[in-house]
Amino acid sequence: MILSGCINAKEHEGSESTEKATSRKSLKANSGQPGNLSAESDTIVHTFPIGYMKALDTVDASRIVKISSYKDVLDLYDQLNYTPEAWQAGIREIPRVYLTIIGPRWGSTTSKEIAVLYKKQLFFRGLGPLILRANELILKDRQKLEQIRSVFQQDGTVTKSDRNWIMKLAGLYKMDTGEGEVTGPMIQELWEKVDIVPPSLALAQGAEESGWGTSRFAAEGNAIYGQWTWGKNAIVPENQRKELGNYGIAAFESLQESVCAYMLNLNTHRAYAGLRAKRAELRKNGEKITGDVLAEQLTSYSERGEEYVKTLKVMMEYNILKPTDDAFLIADPPIYLIPVAE
Repeated sequence: MILSGCINAKEHEGSESTEKATSRKSLKANSGQPGNLSAESDTIVHTFPIGYMKALDTVDASRIVKISSYKDVLDLYDQLNYTPEAWQAGIREIPRVYLTIIGPRWGSTTSKEIAVLYKKQLFFRGLGPLILRANELILKDRQKLEQIRSVFQQDGTVTKSDRNWIMKLAGLYKMDTGEGEVTGPMIQELWEKVDIVPPSLALAQGAEESGWGTSRFAAEGNAIYGQWTWGKNAIVPENQRKELGNYGIAAFESLQESVCAYMLNLNTHRAYAGLRAKRAELRKNGEKITGDVLAEQLTSYSERGEEYVKTLKVMMEYNILKPTDDAFLIADPPIYLIPVAE
């Protein structure tokens, strides 16, 4: 089965959590070494979450915080030392505070009532943990893939359970699995696809594509990254261009699903093959994967082409997002933020 989402039993078991099994070491995205995986079903794939909001029903009530205003969020952030002051002091450990949805109030009211600086800070701090969590899940798959790849390179063999797992992963990453046999080229293609998206880039694109989370698409469908779709979950633009078909913007049940879908899009669509190749080159050379470098490969993400890339790079520089590529989630249990009516 595919894992039931970015929320799972291992993450919210409490004192016996998976994170405890790694001696409370945080999982650093750029290291590519997310710690030892505990014993799991061989067919679990972590990359993409499903059933996220339904899984919230299984979370201990003490881990859910209902928020009625941005002040509630700021109070919680202060309690957790998740503040601009802590960041400026060089603290890169980020608490697992997961905002579940945006909701309509942020775009229609709150974002207009607070200063631009506070709007940006809230947006980045709300989206940041979700981006880091999505990268964690990708790295879980990458680590298992690395183990299988190492054995395959040595003797060309793969166990039945590992073959099943590879087939599921290849299917998720939109690859042709042929007759269901694992091959060297298949593993190598997965090795290039199953990898992180730098937080600085994900933050900049989220802000640019959603207007700091204030767009109608963000409010109605947690659509942060403006992904097109033709399915039933599409939000139809007000000025839809009929010559392009009956397209819309993909809607998501939760923000986490939106973030994970964005990363899967970058890791699978042919338009972003250049980004994946550049990332693989950085890995091979032992260089850091950064947003400013990978942004140069995103001319196809927007009709604006090079101008879009320039916008992203300016946003990363102006908002000093480069240090976010060093951020990582602490091993403490997660907290889920659920917006409610005032």
